[in-house]
Parts: sequence; C-alpha cells; structure tokens
Amino acid sequence: MNTMLVVTNMDKAVEFYERVLGLDVIMDFGANKTLTGGLVLQTLETYKEFIGTNDISFGGNNFEIYFEEDNFDKFAANLRMCDVQYVHPVKEHSWGQRVVRFYDPDGHIIEVGENMKAVCKRFIDSGMTPEQTAERMDVPVEYVNECVQ
Repeated sequence: MNTMLVVTNMDKAVEFYERVLGLDVIMDFGANKTLTGGLVLQTLETYKEFIGTNDISFGGNNFEIYFEEDNFDKFAANLRMCDVQYVHPVKEHSWGQRVVRFYDPDGHIIEVGENMKAVCKRFIDSGMTPEQTAERMDVPVEYVNECVQ
C-alpha cells in the first residue's frame, strides 16, 4: 500500500525526492519506482495507458503528500538551499505545529510538518506544563505525557 504520483520526468522527480526529502529508490521497474516513505512514482506515458486517457492534469492544488520531520529546524534550513517553489514559507498552525508546503517538479504539493512529539517537547522545554501544552495544542494531557516520555 503506497501513494503513487504521476510524473512527467522520472529522473528529475527521483532526483528531487532524493535531494529534498532524503528518500531513496527501493524498487526500480523503470517506468515505476518505489521510494522509501511509501511513495511510488509512475511515468505519465505509462499511466495514460493504464487509465486509457490523455486527460491528466497537474498542479490542481487539491491534494498534498505529507511528511513529518523530527528536526524541523534543520529540514527548513536545508530546504532553503534547494530550488523549490513554495506554496507558503514555514508557518505555525494554531496547535503549534510548524509546517512548510512546496511543489515538486510536477506541481504536486508536498507538506512537511514538525513531528507532533517534537512540538510537545518544544513546548515543555520552553517551560510550559503538560497541562498548558495540552491546552495550547488542543490535545488530551495524556497525549502530551506519552509524547515526552
């Protein structure tokens, strides 16, 4: 069970996912490549054959692929050195999780969020109590306690 993205240039897509997200090809079938993280890339040409139509669109901003990072600050710093088109720069959601969204070479939205355990730890390390952290994140205090153990 994986998520599959249709790509217009397999080499360019693989290079992007390796360089930007640190994924590796674990199975290579030529027109179809499985990467670590549960992502599969399929060439546009073969996908057209599979579904029997040329009516395929890119860049619809109607879905995203989501990843989490334990060290979000390091990821965000490395991302700034990559040539990516941002949907938006790093921002913090109301529950405290920091995220960034950007496009892959075919216009698919990639979201990378701070691991929720790291969010809990960041709040606790800043001096907040587990109860304050739970209220700030709108989660049960039991969740916070599990995250920081």
